[in-house]
Amino acid sequence: MSEPAAPGVRLADVRAVLGRAGAAPGPVEVAAALRSLGALVSEGNVRETVAALRRESAGAGPLEPLLALRGVTDVLVNGCQQVFLDRGVGLEPVEGVFADEDEVRRLAVRLAAAVGRRLDESSPFVDARLPDGTRVHAILGVLTDVGTCLSLRVPSRRPLTLDDWVAGGTMHPRAAELLRRVVERRVAFLVSGGTGSGKTTLLASLLGLVDPRHRIVIVEDSRELAPVHPHVLRLEARPANAEGAGAVPLVALVRQALRMRPDRLVVGEVRGAELTDLLTALNTGHEGGCGTLHANSAADVPARLEALGALSGLPRAALHAQAAAALDVLVHIGRLSDGTRWVEELHLVTWDEASGLCRPMPAWRFPAGGDPVAGAGAVRLEELLRC
Repeated sequence: MSEPAAPGVRLADVRAVLGRAGAAPGPVEVAAALRSLGALVSEGNVRETVAALRRESAGAGPLEPLLALRGVTDVLVNGCQQVFLDRGVGLEPVEGVFADEDEVRRLAVRLAAAVGRRLDESSPFVDARLPDGTRVHAILGVLTDVGTCLSLRVPSRRPLTLDDWVAGGTMHPRAAELLRRVVERRVAFLVSGGTGSGKTTLLASLLGLVDPRHRIVIVEDSRELAPVHPHVLRLEARPANAEGAGAVPLVALVRQALRMRPDRLVVGEVRGAELTDLLTALNTGHEGGCGTLHANSAADVPARLEALGALSGLPRAALHAQAAAALDVLVHIGRLSDGTRWVEELHLVTWDEASGLCRPMPAWRFPAGGDPVAGAGAVRLEELLRC
């Protein structure tokens, strides 16, 4: 938090004095800096100033206390005036975190540097993963109207089981039962949902149910999935360096994963040309493959797949044929009006001979606070899970 170093002296002033002298923020150096600024020097002032300077230079600085709060999944900074956090019930504003734009920018630049990335006017945004697994996106004020913006996604500190989902009021018991059987029967599936809906967390919970004798190979753009399973390999894409070289895209990693004898191939988030390789893999004997996909509903998934298939030049008809043969079930998770997450529906992926397109067939819908509603595909889903 932005706080005074001592009565009448700002922390920024102390930092400036230390910077000009090239001094470390130790007790002796801080006491000298306070004296040079005309502040009253006491053991308490020195101790508090040293602690404040070290908080600012370690971890996520002023955001560290927010990231440590129980249940926090996201911390969002819209310039120095607006900070929000999400604890699963929607965004909550937090006051008095930053003093000015310079403080936000320094933090953003330091977080980028911590993972070997550059953030300046020539490269004004960055998307990276911090050493503790926190995903950070930063964009400088030169591209926004509010100043430097930060978006931090906090990894789950404790992997959730399906029982946890049910107990926490985010999944109906019937949905949990069906999802257990989906994993057990090695059915290929996608988890769809909007940003921050809990797709990755749900997928990690489901992967924890995979037979411990099976080898899971996970491919992700930024490493987030951490299932509790004894045999997991996690491959992470790599962006280009400052010279524009060294990038390793998801599509390359999916192809490498296929050579690593996976029992379950997982694409943490399908978002580009790697879709073609995933569908090809699921059509060539890799049972039980899965991933997540941004979509507003299960019914919107085919259109989303079409858009991604176009990125790799896959014709519409071929995309639908591949998807219908490769995928079995769609699981959709969303947010309720109060901000809480909720597993909303299960659909079957079916083939429509008349149109030559794959179509989601509703199997089960789970109204919040109500009883499950069986759809046209409920019987066929039962047959699929019984085979």
